[in-house]
Amino acid sequence: MRIIRTHEDIEAGLAGLIMLDARLEHVLSKAGPVPLRRTEPGYRGLANIIVSQMVSKASAKAIWNRMEAALGEISAAGVLSLSDEDCRLVGLSRAKADALRRVAAATVAGEIDLQAVCDIDAAAAIHELTAIKGIGRWTAEVYLLFCAGHPDVFPAGDVALQNAIGHALDFSLRPTASEVDSLAVVWSPWRSVAARLFWAYYAQQMRRDGVPVTP
Repeated sequence: MRIIRTHEDIEAGLAGLIMLDARLEHVLSKAGPVPLRRTEPGYRGLANIIVSQMVSKASAKAIWNRMEAALGEISAAGVLSLSDEDCRLVGLSRAKADALRRVAAATVAGEIDLQAVCDIDAAAAIHELTAIKGIGRWTAEVYLLFCAGHPDVFPAGDVALQNAIGHALDFSLRPTASEVDSLAVVWSPWRSVAARLFWAYYAQQMRRDGVPVTP
Protein backbone atom coordinates (compact mmCIF):
# COMPACT_ATOMS: atom_id res chain seq x y z
CA MET A 1 0.00 0.00 0.00
CA ARG A 2 1.54 3.30 -1.12
CA ILE A 3 0.61 5.98 1.40
CA ILE A 4 -0.29 9.35 -0.16
CA ARG A 5 2.27 11.65 1.45
CA THR A 6 3.50 13.98 -1.30
CA HIS A 7 2.51 15.65 -4.54
CA GLU A 8 4.66 13.03 -6.29
CA ASP A 9 2.33 10.37 -4.90
CA ILE A 10 -0.63 12.28 -6.34
CA GLU A 11 1.08 12.45 -9.74
CA ALA A 12 1.78 8.72 -9.65
CA GLY A 13 -1.83 8.06 -8.74
CA LEU A 14 -3.16 10.26 -11.55
CA ALA A 15 -0.97 8.49 -14.09
CA GLY A 16 -2.22 5.16 -12.78
CA LEU A 17 -5.84 6.29 -12.95
CA ILE A 18 -5.60 7.38 -16.57
CA MET A 19 -4.21 3.96 -17.43
CA LEU A 20 -7.16 2.36 -15.65
CA ASP A 21 -9.83 4.67 -17.09
CA ALA A 22 -8.99 6.81 -20.12
CA ARG A 23 -11.98 9.10 -19.44
CA LEU A 24 -10.15 10.57 -16.48
CA GLU A 25 -7.60 12.29 -18.72
CA HIS A 26 -10.38 14.65 -19.85
CA VAL A 27 -11.51 15.11 -16.22
CA LEU A 28 -7.96 16.02 -15.23
CA SER A 29 -7.69 18.56 -18.05
CA LYS A 30 -10.76 20.34 -16.63
CA ALA A 31 -9.88 19.95 -12.96
CA GLY A 32 -6.55 21.77 -12.92
CA PRO A 33 -4.02 21.03 -10.17
CA VAL A 34 -5.07 18.24 -7.80
CA PRO A 35 -4.13 19.22 -4.24
CA LEU A 36 -2.55 16.91 -1.69
CA ARG A 37 -4.61 18.10 1.29
CA ARG A 38 -2.88 16.06 4.00
CA THR A 39 -3.51 16.63 7.70
CA GLU A 40 -1.70 14.98 10.59
CA PRO A 41 -3.58 11.99 12.00
CA GLY A 42 -4.89 12.08 15.54
CA TYR A 43 -7.70 13.70 17.49
CA ARG A 44 -7.16 17.17 16.04
CA GLY A 45 -7.43 15.91 12.46
CA LEU A 46 -10.64 13.98 13.09
CA ALA A 47 -12.12 16.87 15.08
CA ASN A 48 -11.50 19.22 12.16
CA ILE A 49 -13.40 16.87 9.83
CA ILE A 50 -16.33 16.69 12.25
CA VAL A 51 -16.46 20.49 12.56
CA SER A 52 -16.39 20.86 8.76
CA GLN A 53 -19.36 18.59 8.07
CA MET A 54 -22.43 20.16 6.45
CA VAL A 55 -21.27 23.76 6.79
CA SER A 56 -19.50 26.15 4.45
CA LYS A 57 -15.73 26.44 4.44
CA ALA A 58 -16.00 29.92 6.01
CA SER A 59 -18.32 28.74 8.79
CA ALA A 60 -16.11 25.76 9.61
CA LYS A 61 -13.04 27.98 9.80
CA ALA A 62 -14.83 30.44 12.09
CA ILE A 63 -15.92 27.66 14.47
CA TRP A 64 -12.43 26.16 14.45
CA ASN A 65 -10.83 29.53 15.19
CA ARG A 66 -13.18 30.06 18.15
CA MET A 67 -12.33 26.60 19.46
CA GLU A 68 -8.61 27.38 19.21
CA ALA A 69 -9.17 30.69 21.00
CA ALA A 70 -10.97 28.86 23.80
CA LEU A 71 -8.61 25.90 24.10
CA GLY A 72 -5.30 26.84 22.54
CA GLU A 73 -4.19 23.51 21.09
CA ILE A 74 -7.26 21.42 20.27
CA SER A 75 -6.97 18.06 22.00
CA ALA A 76 -9.23 15.33 23.33
CA ALA A 77 -8.70 16.44 26.92
CA GLY A 78 -9.36 20.05 25.98
CA VAL A 79 -12.64 19.27 24.24
CA LEU A 80 -13.79 17.23 27.25
CA SER A 81 -13.26 20.34 29.37
CA LEU A 82 -15.80 22.36 27.37
CA SER A 83 -19.21 22.87 28.93
CA ASP A 84 -22.44 22.80 26.94
CA GLU A 85 -22.44 26.59 27.04
CA ASP A 86 -18.84 26.73 25.80
CA CYS A 87 -19.79 24.52 22.85
CA ARG A 88 -22.75 26.72 22.04
CA LEU A 89 -20.63 29.87 22.17
CA VAL A 90 -18.03 28.54 19.72
CA GLY A 91 -20.83 27.59 17.31
CA LEU A 92 -20.98 23.82 17.67
CA SER A 93 -24.32 22.16 17.12
CA ARG A 94 -25.40 19.66 19.76
CA ALA A 95 -24.73 16.77 17.35
CA LYS A 96 -21.19 17.96 16.58
CA ALA A 97 -20.41 18.66 20.22
CA ASP A 98 -21.62 15.17 21.15
CA ALA A 99 -19.54 13.55 18.39
CA LEU A 100 -16.41 15.48 19.39
CA ARG A 101 -16.89 14.49 23.03
CA ARG A 102 -17.49 10.80 22.25
CA VAL A 103 -14.32 10.61 20.14
CA ALA A 104 -12.42 12.50 22.83
CA ALA A 105 -13.67 10.16 25.56
CA ALA A 106 -12.78 7.07 23.51
CA THR A 107 -9.32 8.50 22.81
CA VAL A 108 -8.60 9.39 26.44
CA ALA A 109 -9.88 6.00 27.64
CA GLY A 110 -7.65 4.19 25.14
CA GLU A 111 -10.64 2.64 23.38
CA ILE A 112 -9.33 3.84 20.02
CA ASP A 113 -5.88 4.85 18.82
CA LEU A 114 -6.35 7.36 16.00
CA GLN A 115 -2.71 6.97 14.95
CA ALA A 116 -2.75 3.17 14.86
CA VAL A 117 -6.04 3.03 12.96
CA CYS A 118 -4.21 4.62 10.04
CA ASP A 119 -2.02 1.56 9.64
CA ILE A 120 -4.70 -1.11 9.28
CA ASP A 121 -6.90 -2.24 6.42
CA ALA A 122 -9.43 0.42 5.37
CA ALA A 123 -12.48 -1.76 6.07
CA ALA A 124 -11.23 -2.58 9.57
CA ALA A 125 -10.36 1.07 10.23
CA ILE A 126 -13.80 2.23 9.10
CA HIS A 127 -15.38 -0.38 11.38
CA GLU A 128 -13.38 0.88 14.38
CA LEU A 129 -14.14 4.53 13.70
CA THR A 130 -17.85 4.10 13.04
CA ALA A 131 -18.22 2.08 16.24
CA ILE A 132 -18.11 5.48 17.98
CA LYS A 133 -21.61 6.95 18.00
CA GLY A 134 -21.75 10.07 15.85
CA ILE A 135 -18.99 8.98 13.48
CA GLY A 136 -20.50 7.92 10.17
CA ARG A 137 -18.93 6.24 7.19
CA TRP A 138 -18.21 9.55 5.40
CA THR A 139 -16.31 10.92 8.40
CA ALA A 140 -14.28 7.73 8.73
CA GLU A 141 -13.46 7.62 5.01
CA VAL A 142 -12.40 11.27 4.89
CA TYR A 143 -10.18 10.71 7.95
CA LEU A 144 -8.47 7.79 6.22
CA LEU A 145 -8.13 9.77 3.00
CA PHE A 146 -6.73 13.05 4.35
CA CYS A 147 -5.18 12.11 7.71
CA ALA A 148 -3.97 8.56 7.08
CA GLY A 149 -3.09 9.11 3.43
CA HIS A 150 -4.80 5.83 2.54
CA PRO A 151 -4.55 5.40 -1.25
CA ASP A 152 -7.73 3.44 -1.92
CA VAL A 153 -10.74 5.01 -0.20
CA PHE A 154 -13.59 6.70 -2.06
CA PRO A 155 -16.36 8.46 -0.05
CA ALA A 156 -19.21 7.49 -2.39
CA GLY A 157 -21.80 9.19 -0.18
CA ASP A 158 -20.21 12.61 -0.71
CA VAL A 159 -22.68 14.81 -2.61
CA ALA A 160 -19.95 16.91 -4.22
CA LEU A 161 -18.28 13.78 -5.60
CA GLN A 162 -21.60 12.48 -6.90
CA ASN A 163 -22.28 15.79 -8.64
CA ALA A 164 -18.77 16.00 -10.06
CA ILE A 165 -18.87 12.46 -11.44
CA GLY A 166 -22.31 13.01 -12.94
CA HIS A 167 -21.19 16.24 -14.59
CA ALA A 168 -17.76 15.07 -15.76
CA LEU A 169 -18.89 11.69 -17.08
CA ASP A 170 -22.16 12.96 -18.63
CA PHE A 171 -24.71 11.20 -16.45
CA SER A 172 -28.28 12.29 -17.13
CA LEU A 173 -28.95 12.28 -13.36
CA ARG A 174 -26.66 12.60 -10.36
CA PRO A 175 -25.42 9.07 -9.60
CA THR A 176 -26.39 7.53 -6.29
CA ALA A 177 -23.88 6.52 -3.64
CA SER A 178 -24.32 2.90 -4.68
CA GLU A 179 -23.70 3.73 -8.33
CA VAL A 180 -20.60 5.77 -7.44
CA ASP A 181 -19.30 2.98 -5.24
CA SER A 182 -19.63 0.50 -8.11
CA LEU A 183 -18.08 2.93 -10.59
CA ALA A 184 -15.10 3.61 -8.33
CA VAL A 185 -14.10 -0.06 -8.22
CA VAL A 186 -12.27 0.37 -11.53
CA TRP A 187 -10.13 3.15 -9.99
CA SER A 188 -8.64 0.86 -7.34
CA PRO A 189 -5.91 0.96 -6.00
CA TRP A 190 -5.96 4.76 -6.48
CA ARG A 191 -9.49 5.63 -5.36
CA SER A 192 -8.27 8.26 -2.89
CA VAL A 193 -6.51 10.08 -5.72
CA ALA A 194 -9.67 9.75 -7.84
CA ALA A 195 -11.65 11.39 -5.03
CA ARG A 196 -9.18 14.29 -4.93
CA LEU A 197 -9.42 14.58 -8.72
CA PHE A 198 -13.21 14.84 -8.70
CA TRP A 199 -13.20 17.29 -5.78
CA ALA A 200 -10.77 19.43 -7.77
CA TYR A 201 -13.06 19.15 -10.81
CA TYR A 202 -16.01 20.17 -8.65
CA ALA A 203 -14.12 23.18 -7.33
CA GLN A 204 -12.99 24.29 -10.79
CA GLN A 205 -16.08 23.55 -12.86
CA MET A 206 -19.01 23.62 -10.47
CA ARG A 207 -18.37 25.41 -7.16
CA ARG A 208 -15.28 27.40 -6.39
CA ASP A 209 -14.81 26.50 -2.73
CA GLY A 210 -15.06 22.82 -3.61
CA VAL A 211 -15.09 21.45 -0.08
CA PRO A 212 -16.14 17.87 0.64
CA VAL A 213 -19.89 17.72 1.27
CA THR A 214 -21.61 15.08 3.37
CA PRO A 215 -24.88 13.49 2.21
